Amino acid sequence: MQKIGVVGCGLMGAGIAEVCARAGLDVVVVESSEGAAKAGLARLEKSLARAAAKGRIASADEVLARLTVVTDLEALADRQLVIEAIIEEESAKIDLFKQLDEIVVDPDAILASNTSSIPIMKLGVVTSRPHHVLGIHFFNPVPVLALVELVPSLLTAPEVTERARDFVEAVLGKSAIEAGDRAGFIVNALLIPFVLSAIRMLESGFATAEDIDRGLVLGAAHPQGPLALADLIGLDTTKAVAESLYEEFKEPLYAAPPLLARMVDAGLLGRKTGRGFYTY
Repeated sequence: MQKIGVVGCGLMGAGIAEVCARAGLDVVVVESSEGAAKAGLARLEKSLARAAAKGRIASADEVLARLTVVTDLEALADRQLVIEAIIEEESAKIDLFKQLDEIVVDPDAILASNTSSIPIMKLGVVTSRPHHVLGIHFFNPVPVLALVELVPSLLTAPEVTERARDFVEAVLGKSAIEAGDRAGFIVNALLIPFVLSAIRMLESGFATAEDIDRGLVLGAAHPQGPLALADLIGLDTTKAVAESLYEEFKEPLYAAPPLLARMVDAGLLGRKTGRGFYTY
């Protein structure tokens, strides 16, 4: 697969597009508006300039030459792999997969989702090719973190999963793990309840954000505390994953705490907005 499409050029979409272009692939990225496309391209340029300055790539310009950012989904017609990285909202993703099914010409093309938690089956069954739909879930920041979760649904063809694994490992140089098609997959099903517990501890007044995070960093050798991690993930994404987990399992530990809901309502989403549990 040499022709890659990415839908969405936010934090995750830009990271996915970058690692694909850095691997020598032809990448078309689609955004929803001209303003979003310009912002996405600027995000890519800044990240690649930083990578070049640190000696991780030889030339930012060479990588940028393999990237095209547009606003028309029809530009994905010739792609062999399309990775969706839009808002973590089930209805929006379902609508997009219906459109991709109509647009992408190659019957062997893989339609993938970078969803953090939404069951892949819900996306596959709205297409005429559910056997070619699976989850390819990257982690933020995409150019840095090595892990990718592969999430086949009950209808995903085994050879499609193997093609995706080969792409992730042999082409992108990342490590793949395979998860069952249930909300949260592996990492978020374990991680999000932990993060929500830290938010509840803060909300109850039991400890400060700084002490909660220092406790896990210094006492459990975590690279960063759960509240700082939530800010990095994005509090909106954290809430969306929690809601998806709760919808599927109805376990109280998956329910989003009121503090998290209020912060999302206020637009305090973490690093990407400059303020969450901490100020950036």
